[in-house]
Amino acid sequence: MNSINMKNLALFRRLSAMNNFKLRSRSAMLLLIGLIAFSGVGLLVRQSTAADDKKAAAKPALTVTAVQPTRSSLPVKLRANGNIAAWQEAIIGSESPGLRLAEVRVNVGDQVKVGEVLAVFDATTVQAELAQARAGLQEAEANAAEALANANRARSLQTSGALSAQQISQYLTAELIAQAKLASAKANLNAVQLRLAHTQVVAPDSGLISSRSATVGAVGGQGMELFRMVRRGRLEWRAELAAQELASIRRGAEVRVTATNGAQVKGHVRAIAPTVDAQTRNALVYVDLSNGADKLAPLKAGMFASGEFVLGSSNALTVPSQSVVVRDGFSYVFVVQADQRVSQRRVSVGRRLADSIEIIDGVTADSVLVANGAGFLNDGDLIKRVTAAAK
Repeated sequence: MNSINMKNLALFRRLSAMNNFKLRSRSAMLLLIGLIAFSGVGLLVRQSTAADDKKAAAKPALTVTAVQPTRSSLPVKLRANGNIAAWQEAIIGSESPGLRLAEVRVNVGDQVKVGEVLAVFDATTVQAELAQARAGLQEAEANAAEALANANRARSLQTSGALSAQQISQYLTAELIAQAKLASAKANLNAVQLRLAHTQVVAPDSGLISSRSATVGAVGGQGMELFRMVRRGRLEWRAELAAQELASIRRGAEVRVTATNGAQVKGHVRAIAPTVDAQTRNALVYVDLSNGADKLAPLKAGMFASGEFVLGSSNALTVPSQSVVVRDGFSYVFVVQADQRVSQRRVSVGRRLADSIEIIDGVTADSVLVANGAGFLNDGDLIKRVTAAAK
């Protein structure tokens, strides 16, 4: 009984005890009865409200579907960072010192083929030297022919005594000198012809022009750099891996490389550096990227890129990604209890594949988890579990 009823009852008893009080006033009696009735109605209202609150508390917070973790085969990957570089970069220089550059036929970004002419030097001076060398050769040939004839006559008269031994020796020596001069004239002609050929700068291999320093009108020295070329257009990714990670890398392993501009390309491990940097304790792994101008066009030498080495696969406990909720930097799932209430449980997550995520620790294979709507639940919430629609 509440406090108001107790007070009214005490008041009634007090009035009855005083001088054997008898109610003579009907209005006083009605007032007392009204007070008692009001108190009873208040009690009934409070009891009804408490019942409604209890009924509302038992209402499910959300209708969800449940799922159990499954065993799946997930790829084992190793992430690394590195730079994209040219497989080989050829430096094309000048082999005609002292000549003026007359024509430049290619520019940066051009694809060239082996033997294609890239630049041309002014050949006027070399052509004059060529004419002079040819004339010198003809003179040497004539002198050699005369010396040969004199030497042959001296040999035929050697036993007759018509010529002294000194004279015979002079003719034979003159023959040798003429032959030497003839060989020198031929070598000089070959040198001038080679210099004339060098007035045209040709591509030593097929590839992509990556740099150009050639300028029309410039007069350069021997070996002056004119162009740089990425041989065959091939690029490679030079990944930096810690020394302890090298043991898991094998030649030919598949790699997926992602550049900073979002471009993705596949590759394969070509070589592993035989040494480790003494400062960083990292080693380089050389990855050949898929060849083809269309595939490598978004990639540029010098770009920073990240990649994943695909090392095989292993079994893992996975759940749908929507079952995992991230709160305050940690991952949680909601386990469905026998009373249809959920328990928030912290888990450790690992690899991801499509819409599944690996659970490393926190739940077992027989746990029942909330599949959808987990982000709207709190620990201890009552749920209504329904069967997921068939896909």
